Amino acid sequence: MRDLLITAIVFGSLLLILRKPYIGILVWSWLSYMNPHRLSWGFAYDMPFAQIVAITLFVSILFSKEKKGIPFNGTILIWYFFLFWISVTTYTAIYPEIASVYYIRILKIQLITFLTILLITDQERLTKLVWVIVLSIGFFSIKGGVFTILSGGGFRVWGPPGSFIEENNALALSTLMILPLMYYLYKVTEEKWLRYFLVFAMISSFASALGSQSRGALLAVIAVAVFFWLKSSKKLVTGIVVILVAVGGIGFMPDSWFDRMSTIQTYEEDASAMGRINAWKYSINIANDRFTGGGLKAWTFETFSKYAPNPLDVHAAHSIYFGVLGDHGWLGLILYLMILILTWRSLSKIIRKTTGADDWSEINILARMGQVSFIAFFTGGAFLSLPYFDLPWFFVALTQILRRQLNEEYTESGTDITGAERDGIGVKQV
Repeated sequence: MRDLLITAIVFGSLLLILRKPYIGILVWSWLSYMNPHRLSWGFAYDMPFAQIVAITLFVSILFSKEKKGIPFNGTILIWYFFLFWISVTTYTAIYPEIASVYYIRILKIQLITFLTILLITDQERLTKLVWVIVLSIGFFSIKGGVFTILSGGGFRVWGPPGSFIEENNALALSTLMILPLMYYLYKVTEEKWLRYFLVFAMISSFASALGSQSRGALLAVIAVAVFFWLKSSKKLVTGIVVILVAVGGIGFMPDSWFDRMSTIQTYEEDASAMGRINAWKYSINIANDRFTGGGLKAWTFETFSKYAPNPLDVHAAHSIYFGVLGDHGWLGLILYLMILILTWRSLSKIIRKTTGADDWSEINILARMGQVSFIAFFTGGAFLSLPYFDLPWFFVALTQILRRQLNEEYTESGTDITGAERDGIGVKQV
C-alpha cells in the first residue's frame, strides 16, 4: 500500500511540475529529505523517483517562459570555485573511481541547490519550500520526540534509512536546524490549528534532539538556545521560556543520558572521542602532504597507516571542517569556510536592512532564523561528517533568494539601490 501511495504521489506530481517548474523543487526536496520510498517494503524502495522528478524538472525549465536568473556576487563566485576545486580533488584523489561515485552524488545536490535559487523567486514559494523541508525532516523528529517522551528517553532516535541523516547524531543536528524554521512558520502562519501543531512540533523535535543521546547535539542545543535568546526581540519572555524548556527537557532524561553526556568532560577516556581526534590529526597530516587532500572517500586503513597517529583506529572525519580538509586540502577548507562566512554576513546585512520595516518582516524573521540554524550547523557540525548534506546548502540558497527579493523590493519601490549594492545586498542577474 505504501509503495502504491508514494508512486501515485510522485507520478501525479509530474504534470504539475511540467506546468510549474518550482513544484519540482518541492517534490525533489521531499524525496531527498524524507526518503519516503525507504519507508516502503516493495517495488518503490529502489525506484529512482528523484531521477524521474529531476528529468521532468529539466524538461519543464527548458520550455518555461518564467523570468529566471542566478545572482552573481562574491558568495556565488567562491561557490563556483569550490565546485571546481572538488572536481580537481576528485581527479587527483587517492581512490579516483570511488571518489567519482560520491562526487556525482554531491554534484546532483549542488545542481538542485542552484535550481532552487533559480526557481524559488518569491516569498510564497520560499515559504512552501520551508514547509516541505520542515515536514520531511519533522516526520522523523516529531515521531522521535513522541517516542522519547513515551519511552522515558531511554532509547536513541534514528533518521530515515539510506539517507545522510540516518545516524542518530545526524538526525539530531538536522532537527536543531529545522527548529528555527518551525518558529518562522509559527510567526507567519495565521491558522490557529497550524500554530498549535507547530508548537507541538517544536516541543517534540526538541525532545527528539535530546533523545538522540548525541553529545554534539547537546552542545548545539546550548549554542542555539543562547543565540536564539540573543536574536529575540523579547529577551525576558524568551529567556524564561528557554530556561523552562531546557530544565524540563533535561530533567526528564534518564540516568543513562546523563552518564553519556558526562563523557564530554572525560573525552580522553572515551574511545569514540579519541577516534575523532585521531581522524582529525589524519586530515591535517594528509592535507599537509597533499595539496589537493586525499579526495572523497579516502578514509581507509591504507591511508590511515600513512597519515594517522593511530593507524588501526580508522574513522570518518566526524567533522564538517576536518572532513573538507581531509577531502580537499587547505584550499578546499578555505573556500568552504568562505562560503559559510559570506553567507552569514549576507544574512546579517539583510537583517539590518529589514529591521523595523513591516513590509519586510517575513524576510527579517527568516534571515534571523537562518542564522540560528547556522549556529546549530557550525557547532553540531564540528562533530559530524555532513559538509555535503543538502540542508546547510539550502540555507546558502535561502540567503541568495532573500538577497534577490530585497534587491527587487528596492528596485520596485524606486529606491536608489546603489547604497544597497555597496552594503553587499544588491545582486546582479546574469
